[in-house]
Amino acid sequence: MTNLVPIGRALISVSDKSGLLDLARALAARGVELISTGGTSGMLRTAGLPVRDVSDVTGFPEMMDGRVKTLHPNVHGALLALRDDDEHLLAMAAHGIEPIDLLIVNLYPFEETVAKGADHATCIENIDIGGPAMIRAASKNHKFVTVLTDPADYQPLLDQLAAHDGATTMAFRQKMALTAYSRTAAYDAAVSNWLAVQIGETAPRFRSFAGKLAQTLRYGENPHQSAAFYTDGSRREGVATARQWQGKELSYNNINDTDAAFELVAEFVGDQPACAIIKHANPCGVATGATLAEAYARAYDCDRTSAFGGIVALNQPLDAATAEKITEIFTEVVIAPGASDEARAIFAAKKNLRLLTTAGLPDAKAKGTAFKQVAGGFLVQDRDAGILHPADLKVVTKRAPTDAELADLLFAWKVAKHVKSNAIIYVRNGATVGVGAGQMSRIDSTRIAARKSQDMAEALGLPAPLTKGSVVASDAFFPFSDGLLAAAEAGATAIIQPGGSMRDDDVIAAADAAGLAMVFTGMRHFRH
Repeated sequence: MTNLVPIGRALISVSDKSGLLDLARALAARGVELISTGGTSGMLRTAGLPVRDVSDVTGFPEMMDGRVKTLHPNVHGALLALRDDDEHLLAMAAHGIEPIDLLIVNLYPFEETVAKGADHATCIENIDIGGPAMIRAASKNHKFVTVLTDPADYQPLLDQLAAHDGATTMAFRQKMALTAYSRTAAYDAAVSNWLAVQIGETAPRFRSFAGKLAQTLRYGENPHQSAAFYTDGSRREGVATARQWQGKELSYNNINDTDAAFELVAEFVGDQPACAIIKHANPCGVATGATLAEAYARAYDCDRTSAFGGIVALNQPLDAATAEKITEIFTEVVIAPGASDEARAIFAAKKNLRLLTTAGLPDAKAKGTAFKQVAGGFLVQDRDAGILHPADLKVVTKRAPTDAELADLLFAWKVAKHVKSNAIIYVRNGATVGVGAGQMSRIDSTRIAARKSQDMAEALGLPAPLTKGSVVASDAFFPFSDGLLAAAEAGATAIIQPGGSMRDDDVIAAADAAGLAMVFTGMRHFRH
């Protein structure tokens, strides 16, 4: 198998021109003949570099507003010809096809165009045709052709040429071919998923998802699992767009938990200051307050034991007072839509604490797609963007909730959306006071949350459990009245749940007998 292949001719056609002139100058200095298209050719020529237009190679001018320029045998034959096949060489000679040894192409910015909210026609015009065709041709023939699709690979190419007297190795060409095929696959996935949205197709016959490597992780959920972090190009605010100010590299679990924390606290956009503390993807405390520092303190008081080593998310920029409180215990990550200089200075003394800031909060109402792998396939669904409005509630008990209870019920419902099922959340005065998550039965979640609340009250030296006078949210209906009655025994006075059980009448009757107010949402928030 051919190993070293010298580069004599290069075809360059790029949308992203960053780093291009330095690369082109280095290639020209090595005597590489440059062929180019449209704007790329003009840029190289303006810089004083010798360049040949692709129209001279094909014998045809660019036409149809640039839609047709490289789709020609003189280009694709030059990329696909096997240099050790006599018939291929004879065909090249017969048709005047000169080999192309290096292809440098990056594609029309389709993903960026869609992300900017461009109209349909503009998006269509940013679907590249010739670029992917050339990339696939060059990648298929990587035995002889080097293909670059990312400016990040320009310097590695120059390093190869310097180390091998103007040639590239098979290992390098294979790696670049892998990158190239991955790029065209991601590009096609972006186009197909966009088109599915345009025509309202929720279940296309074939479905693909793609991302760009953001970080190779030390390991996955456990040390024996390899892992990596990819961005999807959606630019939705969150851990993928955040700036890390300090601390060691985020782990797989850090990223997962930070995302869960930030998505939860984003439910409180436009509200008063709010804080969510997450441990193992579940909240161990969520609260609002007059200040961020107060919100953090109230969230911390829900479950101080679990908060140790947790993830803190804030819905407003981190200030110095809140930073001081957070540093009183060990915290893995703090994420917020900004941070003051004073807060960053306080955190600087905690070298192992990661601080992430974003330009804003993720939109809790934004539509999106979530997928989960199963054996032999994967499940796809819309992300849970369900938002509950007070007008959606149906009072089903004789007693309606008071205004204070209603405010806490809506708060509890926001939190329930982000707790693993079966989820039970006790809330009092705008703060969680008990969270039951991930249990196999709803009654267990109810009792665990109440027990943790009792333990916390004892730790704080309070005479009564924190759940006394609270309200309760359940992510799905109560199949029996036992869970509801357990909540009442813990001191809850009002319930919010989806309703829809065959035994709703029994549950409502039990609530009335206990003097509880209960509202149905008609919406479920399972989170597995």
